[in-house]
Amino acid sequence: MDSVKSVLATLAVDEFVFVSHENPRATVVELRDLAAENPRFKLIETGANLGFAKGCNRGAEAAEGELLLFLNPDAVLVPTAADQLKQSATRLNGQDWIIGGRILNDDGSEQRGARRGELTLRSAAISFLGLERLMPWVGSIHWEDEEVPEDLVEVPTVSGAALMIRRDVFMRHGGFDERYFLHVEDIDLCRSMREAGGSVYFEPRANILHYGGTSETSPLFVETHKAAGLVKYFWKFYPGVMQRFGTALMAIPVFLAIWARVGWHMLKNRIMGLFRREEAREPGKSRAAPSRKSESAAQQDV
Repeated sequence: MDSVKSVLATLAVDEFVFVSHENPRATVVELRDLAAENPRFKLIETGANLGFAKGCNRGAEAAEGELLLFLNPDAVLVPTAADQLKQSATRLNGQDWIIGGRILNDDGSEQRGARRGELTLRSAAISFLGLERLMPWVGSIHWEDEEVPEDLVEVPTVSGAALMIRRDVFMRHGGFDERYFLHVEDIDLCRSMREAGGSVYFEPRANILHYGGTSETSPLFVETHKAAGLVKYFWKFYPGVMQRFGTALMAIPVFLAIWARVGWHMLKNRIMGLFRREEAREPGKSRAAPSRKSESAAQQDV
């Protein structure tokens, strides 16, 4: 509920549309109470997990404002973030645009995926094989370690964890592609925007704290949908016979690599849990609480 409370506490947000997917009963009751108490808060209950793209599209259809700010349910607005995004939007009249905020980990570092280069077969292969670490000159799709700009800057891709767009533009583009269930729909929208003549911007002064998932979410579920999203993306934007053949060949190692990473994180967390239990049994030693960040490490953006 931290995300909900941060939005309701932000005066720059004129209307808050919350799309609820299969939340626990206690959470649903709390959300209903908040909706009854706050005229700005509109609650939409889907009754099922429709996926991120469909959920966002449902919310956009119900919204009445000129500007849409999509926010992950595990993202917390810094008080000035929404106002900063709105101020930047006023500078971009006369064009179609997307603006992404600076997504932060809970330690204050910039999160992977907040700004990045264009996703291509080449850049994906470099990233998955870790070639940017072995051969820095090939370049990386991930830009979170680069110098933070001082002002609004144009980039190929921003994160859907905190993404602003005009409502009319979003609707004209057809919203998020609902063939993606979870992940990659933001990359798709950014690319479609640029290919249609619009622009994508990164706003470094709009900070959003993103937990990157919760311990209740299955990493295997998240990462499997991420891999499926990548395959759908390349199938959509690289329609040639050879490109699709390459996508089909790439799909197997992509799924294997992601499942291996999830397995490794699950095994590591299990071993750490065993060590913590052993330490708790020994007198004079206190049990260390696992950090929220470590629990969700396998769910960070690729």
